[in-house]
Amino acid sequence: MIDIKYLRENPDAVKENIKKKFQENKLDLVDEVIALDAESRKAKQEADDLRASRNKISKEIGVLMAQGKKEEAEKKKAEVASNAKRLEELEEKEKKLEEEITKIMMVIPNIIDPSVPIGKDDTENVEIKKYGEPVVPDFEIPYHTDIMEKLNGIDLDSARKVAGNGFYYLMGDIARLHSAVISYARDFMIGRGFTYCVPPFMIRSNVVTGVMSFAEMDAMMYKIEGEDLYLIGTSEHSMIGKFIDTIIPEVELPKTLTSYSPCFRKEKGAHGLEERGVYRIHQFEKQEMIVVCKPEESPVWFEKLWQNTVDLFRSLDIPVRTIECCSGDLADLKVKSYDVEAWSPRQKKYFEVGSCSNLGDAQARRLKIRVNGEKTKYYAHTLNNTVVAPPRMLIAFLENNLQADGSVRIPEILQPYMGGQKIIR
Repeated sequence: MIDIKYLRENPDAVKENIKKKFQENKLDLVDEVIALDAESRKAKQEADDLRASRNKISKEIGVLMAQGKKEEAEKKKAEVASNAKRLEELEEKEKKLEEEITKIMMVIPNIIDPSVPIGKDDTENVEIKKYGEPVVPDFEIPYHTDIMEKLNGIDLDSARKVAGNGFYYLMGDIARLHSAVISYARDFMIGRGFTYCVPPFMIRSNVVTGVMSFAEMDAMMYKIEGEDLYLIGTSEHSMIGKFIDTIIPEVELPKTLTSYSPCFRKEKGAHGLEERGVYRIHQFEKQEMIVVCKPEESPVWFEKLWQNTVDLFRSLDIPVRTIECCSGDLADLKVKSYDVEAWSPRQKKYFEVGSCSNLGDAQARRLKIRVNGEKTKYYAHTLNNTVVAPPRMLIAFLENNLQADGSVRIPEILQPYMGGQKIIR
């Protein structure tokens, strides 16, 4: 959510930003907010004038009563009573206008960074850089679930009976590999100076609307029936929510946290052949990283965050590339975003395994995450990035480490997390 003062003073810039995101249907919202804001400030000014008048008259009543001028005092009391009724009306009007303004402001997209490429959708995202040499072996790479099944590592049929499509049982060495990757990612981020955290796996609605757009919430979140709780779609939501309605001393910044959690997502709609198996599922586990920092430091942290993911994948000998999301592919709260994509030898192309985002002060403004600076209080900037999400990571790992005989090589750096095991057969 952008600053109402910025919108008021720069309506054309806000409209131009909306056009860059190809959301022309929202252009009228800018003028609507400006009109409502003017009406709200007018009501507030009248209310403030009435409060000042009430205080002044109250003092006059005290003087009149002391002078024995009861009749004049009673007239003044009647004036105060009349003003009180009007003040009540104005306060109610202010409240309703504020609610309307906030509702609209929540759907006006954040101002994107000037460096973001302009494009309508993900087909116009821009490749930034490749890391590692993509290799296509001289033997056929089976589909990832076929690899897992041959290694007795997955049971999709039983999962369908128990929970339906979009779920799985991981078994044996594949299940252990899954846990090993999570543990390695945890230690990798701790080694980079991040504080490890296991957050709540459910959050309240005010946190949900603080960290994401309504459209994202509807598409992703599972609601707990009868309670004001949602299952998290990613731990960054509860991690950012940790700082809701707080004033952080500037000397304590940046806050750098890495978190483990299960994640739950609706994943509405059909996604095609390549997204069956464990690519797009309702339940998975993930290691995440978040940063809360000073505004001037968020561009630097953005670069550090996506580089962490690249470095982790490269430490496991998996080729990756970074993709910058174009304006039309950015969620409304995001200022700038990179996707990290891993190489698939089977598909002979890259696929998304992580996403790094700078959200500016959008989440902080919604959640009231402020910083107590030397001269004034201000809103923090928040950033998040996927360290690793094993279901997709497993696809990349298995395809890039598969041997001609069907066994899977375990990179040396991961072997301690697998009890010294070097090969999965």
